[in-house]
Amino acid sequence: MQWRLLTCTGLVLLALHHPALAADSNSLAAQAELDSLTLARASELFNSNSRELLLSRRMLEGAKADTLTAAQRPNPTFSLNSNNFKLNGNNGRGGLNDRTLDTIARIEQPIERGNKRGLRMAVAEDAVQASELDLSDSLRQQKRVFYGAYYDLLLAQQSEQILSSNQALYDNMLSAAELRLKAGDISATDAARIRIDVLRAQNELRQARAEKEKAQADLAYLLGQEQQARRIVIRDTWPDLNQAQDIVSDSVLEQRPDVQAAMARIQQANDNRKLAQAQTTRDITIGLQYEHYPNDSRNTVGAGFSIPLFTGYQYQGEIARAEVDYTTAMEAEERIRANAMGELTRARADLEAALEKAQRYDQNMMIEAEKTAQAAEFAYQHGAMGVTDLLDARRVLRALQIDAATAHADYAKSLANWRAALNISDAR
Repeated sequence: MQWRLLTCTGLVLLALHHPALAADSNSLAAQAELDSLTLARASELFNSNSRELLLSRRMLEGAKADTLTAAQRPNPTFSLNSNNFKLNGNNGRGGLNDRTLDTIARIEQPIERGNKRGLRMAVAEDAVQASELDLSDSLRQQKRVFYGAYYDLLLAQQSEQILSSNQALYDNMLSAAELRLKAGDISATDAARIRIDVLRAQNELRQARAEKEKAQADLAYLLGQEQQARRIVIRDTWPDLNQAQDIVSDSVLEQRPDVQAAMARIQQANDNRKLAQAQTTRDITIGLQYEHYPNDSRNTVGAGFSIPLFTGYQYQGEIARAEVDYTTAMEAEERIRANAMGELTRARADLEAALEKAQRYDQNMMIEAEKTAQAAEFAYQHGAMGVTDLLDARRVLRALQIDAATAHADYAKSLANWRAALNISDAR
C-alpha cells in the first residue's frame, strides 16, 4: 500500500507542473483502485456511473421541467385586421392611414378560473415528489444487483484461490509420485490416478478463472469500468456473521421509497381529479380593441369578453378518466405495500437460512474436514492409506472449502437483500 501511495503522490505533483498529464494520472489512480477494490469505493463508482440510476435521474429532471409548464399562465393574443378593400376602384389616395380601410387592432387575454393553474402546479409537484422517491427506490433495487455482482466476484476469486492451491498441491504430489514410481514404491495404477486428478484439477481451475472473468465483466458494467474489467480485484472479506440483527419497526413499510412513491401518486391522482372537475368552471377571455376608419375621421376603442357555452360537452370523459386513475393509484399502493411485506418476509427467511448454513460451515464442518484431510495426509505419508483414499479426502476438503465460500456469499447477498428490504443503505 505504501508504494501505491507514493506513486499516486508523485503523479499528482507531476501533473501540477504538467497539466497535460493530469488525465493520465487520474486514470492510473483509478486503475490502482480497481486493483485493490473495496466495497466502499465500489459503491462510490456505482452511484456515479450506474446507467440505470442515470435513467431515473433523467426522469426526475423531466418531471421538474413539467413544473415550469404547469405554472405558466395563458398567453395573450394580438390580432390586426383591415376590412373594406374595394374590388373595383380604389380606397382613396395617400398613405395607409388616409385610405378608406376599416382597421382593427385587438388584444385578447384568456383568464383561467377554478384554480386550474394551482391544481396543475400541484399535480406537477406531486409528480416530482414521486419521481424523487422512484429514484430512491431505483437506488435501493439496483444496490441489490450491485451487491450480488460484488459478492459473486469475491466468491469467484476465492474459488480460484482454492483451486489454484489445490492445483499446486496436486502438481507436487504428481512429481513425488513419479519419483516413487521409478523407485517402485507405488504402482503404475496409483500414479495414473494421480495424473487423472491433476488433469481434473486443471479443468476445474480453468473453469474457475472463466467464472471470475464473467463476474469481473458483470461488476465492471455496474461500475462503468468495462474497459478495465480484468483489472478488478476485490480486497474485502465476507461480512461478519454478527451483522444479521433483527430490526423490528412498525413504520418500516412507511419508510420504503416504493410505498412512499405510491402514496405520492395517490395524491397526484387526487389533484388531477380536482383539475378535471375544474374544467367545468368556465374560463373567460377579455379583449380590448382599437379601430381606425378615415371616412369617419374618428378613432375608437372597444372592449369585450367571451365565455364557452357547454351546450354539447361538459368534460365528462376527462372527469371519468381521472376518477379511474385515482382508483388505480389506490389499488397500486395496496399492491406495492403487499409486495413489500412479502419481500421483507422472504428476505428475512433467506437471511436466517444463510446465516445458519454459514455458521455450520465455520463452527463444525470445516474444522472436521480439515482434521480429516490432515489425518489422511499423515496416513498416506506413513503408508497407512492408499492413494485413492487420499485423493477422496482432498476432493472432499476442496468441495467443502468452495461450499463454505458459497455459503458466505449467500449470506452476504441475503444480508444485502434484507437491508434493501428495510431500506437501509449501508450493507456493510
